[in-house]
Amino acid sequence: MKKLVLLFFILVMISEGRAQNSGVVDKEKLFDFYQSQRYAEAGEYLKEVYGSQNDDPKILTQIGYCFLMASNFPEAEKFYVKAYTLQPTNLPILFSLASINTRRGNNERARNYYGEIVKADSNNFSVYKLLANLYSHKDSMRLVYLLKANRLNPSDGDVADNLAEMHSLYQNYDKAYSVLNIALNADSENLVLQRAKLPVANQLKKYKEVIISGERLLKDLRDAGVIKDVAKAYYFTRDYQKAINLFEELEKLNMQNEATLYFTSLAYRALKNFPVATAYTKKTIEEAISPNTSSYYGLLGMVYQENNKYDLALAAYKKGLQFKANPTLYYRLGILYDAKLGNSKTALRYYHQYLYNKPNFTDEKEEIKYTKARIAQLTTPVSN
Repeated sequence: MKKLVLLFFILVMISEGRAQNSGVVDKEKLFDFYQSQRYAEAGEYLKEVYGSQNDDPKILTQIGYCFLMASNFPEAEKFYVKAYTLQPTNLPILFSLASINTRRGNNERARNYYGEIVKADSNNFSVYKLLANLYSHKDSMRLVYLLKANRLNPSDGDVADNLAEMHSLYQNYDKAYSVLNIALNADSENLVLQRAKLPVANQLKKYKEVIISGERLLKDLRDAGVIKDVAKAYYFTRDYQKAINLFEELEKLNMQNEATLYFTSLAYRALKNFPVATAYTKKTIEEAISPNTSSYYGLLGMVYQENNKYDLALAAYKKGLQFKANPTLYYRLGILYDAKLGNSKTALRYYHQYLYNKPNFTDEKEEIKYTKARIAQLTTPVSN
């Protein structure tokens, strides 16, 4: 009996010794994990040392941090949520949970966590900046949070840039200009802010400022956005040739768009170079029209045709041809006149146009075969 009691006592002592040692972290081992960025292994090691039932917020956040750094967001969230239930107003925990949900695409839950931070600290600049990024440019809440962040830290370049963009979206160019100016006073060499200011200054007709600032920027980098803004400023100050030179530089970079081609046309017109102005006006029109417009009208025509609205179908097909000589539209016009309207003479003309515009043989093999056969039938004289 004494031997059994002694054995039981020894087992209890061993068990207690293990329990006491279970919470001891090998700091060198953990440091090695951190230093070599083996955060997942660090997290698993801490779980093993402290156990899964630990209720110490510091330990829970330490393990959560390891898994967060290892991009194991579900595991990280599990530990941070447990810490949150113990300390619901702890700002680092709330920031971590918001960050995890943002990175997992759960913006609504992230907003809720950031909202908890605002309740605890209504003057926290970082939380307003982060909240703004959780809303689209079309959402007015983005503007609300950017305004709050900018009020707390008007010199922050990122917030100033985003806020100026929102002000410009609402055509509040004076406000956008002021926001950028204040931030630039704090960081005059901020190229992002300098670039952002150019289109705003153009809108406010501060053309000389755009030219001076823009030309200085272009000495270091031929940025397409800067080129466009400076070119527009030259146009509005009637320095048409300089405007043309810059707009045509955009073409060489294949960075032209409808607006730049339009201003190029206007500049050549102002210089009385009407042939080139005409050419650029045509380019502007081509740039403004989607290459798929004719196909969209083709689809509209098919919908009308299938609903037996043949006049509307004809109008849609012909409208599509105004944008592009689409072989498919000629084919559908031929079929419509031939099979539905009984006008074989007009159908024959469209069948010929279909083949003349070289339809894709691989994609329209059967249509080409049918068209050739139908042309042969319609052009063969009827014997008595």
